[in-house]
Amino acid sequence: MDLKTATALRRLRLVSAPEAVSFLLLLVCSVLKRTTDFNAVPVMGMVHGVLFILYVIFWADAWNRTKWSPKTAALYFVLSILPTGGFFAERKLKRAAEDEVIASRARKEGVVNA
Repeated sequence: MDLKTATALRRLRLVSAPEAVSFLLLLVCSVLKRTTDFNAVPVMGMVHGVLFILYVIFWADAWNRTKWSPKTAALYFVLSILPTGGFFAERKLKRAAEDEVIASRARKEGVVNA
């Protein structure tokens, strides 16, 4: 994996958890707006919107660089629109990055032809 691909995956991983948190907070703010006088939906909506747009941009960049299959790319996109999906995406991307580091070290030491 080259440096630009690793960077694209890292950016996607770093934005996925905050995007999931902002989505959950937006849902909480929506409930509070309906049940109390507290209305933070405009602010949380904007924050979540910015984070979601960043997620989609980083997702498209990662898909372009990693040459994911359509199934894998669709999985990461669907995870972005589920309320807690960003947490799963972050964990899955972290695991994939760790596996890539292990494979890279194995190739470097001549242990496997990965």
